[in-house]
Amino acid sequence: MAMKEMAETTTEDVYDDAYEEKPGPSPPMKIVWRNVILMSLLHVGALYGLMILPSVSSLTLIWMGVCFMISALGITAGAHRLWSHRSYKASLPLRIFLAIANSMAFQNDIYEWARDHRVHHKFSETHADPHNARRGFFFAHIGWLLVRKHPEVIEKGRKLELADLKADGVVMFQRRHYKLSVVVMCFFIPTFVPWFFWEESLLTSYLVPCLLRYTVSLNATWLVNSAAHMWGMRPYDHNINPRENKFVAFSAIGEGFHNYHHTFPHDYAASEFGSRLNLTKAFIDLMCFFGLAKDCKRVTHETIMARVQRTGDGSHKSG
Repeated sequence: MAMKEMAETTTEDVYDDAYEEKPGPSPPMKIVWRNVILMSLLHVGALYGLMILPSVSSLTLIWMGVCFMISALGITAGAHRLWSHRSYKASLPLRIFLAIANSMAFQNDIYEWARDHRVHHKFSETHADPHNARRGFFFAHIGWLLVRKHPEVIEKGRKLELADLKADGVVMFQRRHYKLSVVVMCFFIPTFVPWFFWEESLLTSYLVPCLLRYTVSLNATWLVNSAAHMWGMRPYDHNINPRENKFVAFSAIGEGFHNYHHTFPHDYAASEFGSRLNLTKAFIDLMCFFGLAKDCKRVTHETIMARVQRTGDGSHKSG
């Protein structure tokens, strides 16, 4: 997997305030019944896993937590802060780990995830936003995955160059082998380890560290698209809907400071307040300590305060 030096930053995630939605009614939503059935079965399996949780061994619960953290970092530190926003640079070993972790998360390959996320930032809460929160909580949370994409999402996604992602050997290798990597990382390994190493039953191994962990990880990410666009304060920019939501920050290991993130998308911390409720920043800092990451972009306190005074809703509390 040849690695090319990534671009210093990207402008493809910068909000386009000149964009205007096309007049007239939106085309009717087309339900993807395969996705509806698979998501329903997944959540039923996860519910059963939740019911048997009290009888699960402590080692299996620990393993479930480990798999959850790896999955989460594959999204937050990987697909989001590294590949979507280029907020820091990562060495080849770290990039490979994050790509593997992203496959365990199974939320589309890095290339597709980063493309859709850049479209989300550039055309936030318009028809071109893949999970437009103006269409309601359910749509922003999971509904957008159960229907065909709005034509505007497809059109705007195709117009992004994504040259940095195409030049990234790790990203493109994962994209070529994504289905196999998901089978191995998301389903086989989480199930195999407790069954093989400490003789957990195969059914429990499949339901708890596999299905339940996967479902919790999905919903934690989806809360950033739904709850963090609806409930909370807007101390940095009251003109946009993304909010500061501590519950989402906790569940999505640092991604709930969403008003800050949409105001300053290139800040690697995605928060003004360092590692507070932000395990992703702590992880990136640890990788910097070991020499596996560098060049973390940060917004100065003066810039933050100037923005707070200019566009904030008055709820800001520094420190």
